[in-house]
Amino acid sequence: MKLYISVDMEGITGLVDHTHVDSSKHNYERGRKIMTQEANYVITKAFETGCKEVIVNDSHSKMNNLLIEYLHPETQLITGDVKPFSMVQGLDDSFKGAVFVGYHARASMSGVMSHSMIFGVRHMWINDVQIGELGFNAYVAGHFGVPVIMVAGDDGAAREAEALIPNITTAVVKESISRSAAKSLTPVKAGELLAEKTEQAIKNIDKVKPLTPPDHPVLRIEFANYGQAEWANLMPGTEIEEGTTIVRFQAKDILEAYQAMLVMTELAMRTTFS
Repeated sequence: MKLYISVDMEGITGLVDHTHVDSSKHNYERGRKIMTQEANYVITKAFETGCKEVIVNDSHSKMNNLLIEYLHPETQLITGDVKPFSMVQGLDDSFKGAVFVGYHARASMSGVMSHSMIFGVRHMWINDVQIGELGFNAYVAGHFGVPVIMVAGDDGAAREAEALIPNITTAVVKESISRSAAKSLTPVKAGELLAEKTEQAIKNIDKVKPLTPPDHPVLRIEFANYGQAEWANLMPGTEIEEGTTIVRFQAKDILEAYQAMLVMTELAMRTTFS
């Protein structure tokens, strides 16, 4: 069995604000060590539960956070930036299942450091379904017929995952008090939970169906201000919905929609005023 693991950072045990996830801040080195340990609990249990190949994709910020020297020696790590498919780089139909570790809730939900790709995004939709990073990544997995069998992160991420994917296994390592505070397990206890849930998810894999994306999806992104929408609208094929900060794009498939989202959010980051 071949397993894909995407590892974000905001949903990692004990990390609650930007000082833990921004490489320029004082808590970051602690944060990336806990992130690496957390990924390794999942990786190790995956191998112990019968996986023959595990591919891990570093999915936070510049995507060079995981300390490869501390990962299970049989792991293969996708690391660095720029990646054409970002948080799901390398995912294809050769995988039996996917696991998302360190994930957070989307921008419009409560949760620790909740957001959708950039802090300038208020909402994202595929057709009429509101999604964040978790949902978009699950749709890409579904395009390849791969089910997302487990999500680990805060309670907001777990609620989002359970609403989108029936029978998914969730591992809640912290409960949000506010967007920058949480009641968290210790890394040791989180590791025990993650190992238990990983084994459960792999054994339950045949009960989880891929999140199948719609054909010819419409991507809509609502930005925090009009300047961000204007920048996103520079991408050919987009339009701003009149009287809103929503930028719309008709895609040929979910892969094109995903790359359009990456381009639009990167462009939108060029304006910093609110």
